[in-house]
Amino acid sequence: MSSAATSVSEISRSFAPEDAARIKRLLAYGMKIPSQPRVLNELRKLVSRNEQDVRVLARVINQDPGLTALLFKVVGSSAYRKHQPFATVEEILHAVGVEQTFNLVQAVALSSIGNIEKNRMAYEVFWARSHAIGQLAMLIADERIAVCNIFPDQAYLAGIFHDCGVPLLMQRFPNYCAEMKLGALGVWIDLAEEDKKFNADHCVVGYLVARHWCLPEFICDAIRYHHAINELGVHEARSMVAIVQLAIDIHSRDQRISNPEWDRLKGDVLPELGLSEDALPEFVDIILERFGSAA
Repeated sequence: MSSAATSVSEISRSFAPEDAARIKRLLAYGMKIPSQPRVLNELRKLVSRNEQDVRVLARVINQDPGLTALLFKVVGSSAYRKHQPFATVEEILHAVGVEQTFNLVQAVALSSIGNIEKNRMAYEVFWARSHAIGQLAMLIADERIAVCNIFPDQAYLAGIFHDCGVPLLMQRFPNYCAEMKLGALGVWIDLAEEDKKFNADHCVVGYLVARHWCLPEFICDAIRYHHAINELGVHEARSMVAIVQLAIDIHSRDQRISNPEWDRLKGDVLPELGLSEDALPEFVDIILERFGSAA
């Protein structure tokens, strides 16, 4: 694990030329990459040194009451039902594990930052959607761990970060919400329209943020290709993309909104998760029942 956030310029060099040019242009015209909170930087240093004293780690996390509250909310999910209830951060670290707790802290840290004075409603809808997809991804991973070898904390991290390029583009382009129709019920980003109107790709921007925050490489790749699982081939990130895409579809079903991408993606997603179309309805019911029972 890197001890510091990777520089944006260093990350940009790993992009294809077209993507690197887009990122350079967006940064030059005011797009801001969110910095990691101080608590997260302190925690990263301790984890990088293989600190195992949960009292020390818990003291760092407890410095940020808002982040701590969100962490308790996440571990209230039925994905961690075997360990509940949790009374202290130390108990979370003992039961969930240090690396796993660090992943969860990174996820909730991202969702707790950012300026929402403009387009407040769109931001609130965005983060509500991201939290729901993160929680659903966590439950899918828990159910399919023997097939995918993806752990709930990793899936939650990918679920929260997968669309994190969107709020950055909302900040950069005042008309982004209106053009992408983000205020309309059941409408989400059309990649072709995004490219046409803004010469931008929220997947590439999200990958930049994930790399800057030093997320595991396969999660960064899953964020980059979460709309293009077929481009991954045999890749460590493929199962993660499948989990995120099924979480998105289950969220759409739960909200009774359409998911026009599902028909294109399900032929790659379901086999990756060891599921058939016939078995899917029962699996969805299981996930939604657990989702609804979250503390």
